[in-house]
Amino acid sequence: MKAVRALAGAVACASALVPCAVARAAPPAISAPEAILVEPQTQDVVYARRASMPRPIASTTKLMTALLTLERTRLTDVLTATPYSPMAGESLMGLRAGERLTVADLLRGLLVVSANDAAETLAVDIAGSKREFVALMNRRARELGLRDTHYANPVGLDEPGNYSSASDLAKLTLILRQRAFFRATTNLATVTIRSGSRVRHLVNRNNLVRAVPYINGVKTGHTNNAGYVLVGSATRAGVTLVSAVLGDSSMDARDGDTLRLLRYGLSRYHRIRPVRAGAVLAAAGLKYRDEKVDLVAARTVFRVARRTERVTTQVIGAPSEIEGPLAARTRVGTVLVRQRGRIVDRVALVTADDVSAPTLGQRLGDYLGRDATRAVLALLALCSLYLALMWRRFTRRGNGAEGLAS
Repeated sequence: MKAVRALAGAVACASALVPCAVARAAPPAISAPEAILVEPQTQDVVYARRASMPRPIASTTKLMTALLTLERTRLTDVLTATPYSPMAGESLMGLRAGERLTVADLLRGLLVVSANDAAETLAVDIAGSKREFVALMNRRARELGLRDTHYANPVGLDEPGNYSSASDLAKLTLILRQRAFFRATTNLATVTIRSGSRVRHLVNRNNLVRAVPYINGVKTGHTNNAGYVLVGSATRAGVTLVSAVLGDSSMDARDGDTLRLLRYGLSRYHRIRPVRAGAVLAAAGLKYRDEKVDLVAARTVFRVARRTERVTTQVIGAPSEIEGPLAARTRVGTVLVRQRGRIVDRVALVTADDVSAPTLGQRLGDYLGRDATRAVLALLALCSLYLALMWRRFTRRGNGAEGLAS
């Protein structure tokens, strides 16, 4: 939720016509009246055009239907298809009332071919009625802070009160993409549905997923009122971008706008490795020994960054000397990773090898090797020599006195 709130703040910056630093370079020309492009890890709004403007969103409504389904059911649950009377031209997966399918397959139909009959079945089976499900949709939107969003149905058909914004669609998509099933499903060019009364072979309505290798989602939409809508995502070389274009005049315009935005974002960011597991970042002396042990990073850190920015590291708490015994990979300090003036990660600094306890000989040798110890010993030696000389002189005098007496 922190990421969603941060993204909301960044969108507010764009909507208020205050230029965010990342959006200053010339963006691509697009025709969509509302659009957004975000980079999830940095929470940058890379591009925004009227991103908080509410408008009809067609079948991208089904993103909330999918989220509630994933939150309230298990993928292996089996649901019964509800009766559905479609109008001409609706997207369907051809469900027959009464046939039983897994939640996973209903979601595949919902997300891959934008099946309205799958959306209706999920809504009724989960909430008991379409009306109750819509109430759940609006409650969840409020909980997630989707302020520009309201739902009137779980399908996305044109109806007063069914709207969202490019910003809210991007936020909702980032939440959904935290789920492996959603990421995998929206990246499918085709899918085979095996539960139900017959096998179904479905083709993704998102042309870009089928045509461009690095495009991996997310959801299309089209109605007369909404125009052509597409929430897109792309991943290349470890960098992911999420886009949304609303109100385009054609499918080609929608796909072209999405592709231009995603390419623009991918060109501006790269994935870097500021910390590598096992990299020697410091060394500590071994007490009582003239030896050292390497101090290394416990794990690798990857960060997404603009190509013009630096990510820095700092070692803190590393000891100058270690006594032992210590096992390898004992934590002795911390590596701070900073990006844009913030600490974005903390990595344990650990011993590269086992450190044994010092032996008695090593302790004695260290003791005898110290300058102060050598000075004291030299003084003791001089004192001993002086006492010996004094004793020798004293004994000679004693011997002389005895000779005179005799």
